[in-house]
Amino acid sequence: MHEMSIALEVCRIAEARLARDKLDRLVGVGVVVGDEAGIEPANLQFCLDVLLTHPPFHGATAKIARCTGDTLRVDYLELDE
Repeated sequence: MHEMSIALEVCRIAEARLARDKLDRLVGVGVVVGDEAGIEPANLQFCLDVLLTHPPFHGATAKIARCTGDTLRVDYLELDE
């Protein structure tokens, strides 16, 4: 299941982009997945949901948007201001 390794990388990207003191304010992570990316969106959603319930994320929600092509990218990190 390579979706778990992708979910771990998404979490690593969030940690790298946000200061440590802002991670507890993370409420949403947007990921864009293309229909030709070779990824099962439901599996990725499950993996992200599990990982984001644990510290340092404290229950952020993953939102996966589908698109055409082979796109796979972190689209946004939403903070509770």
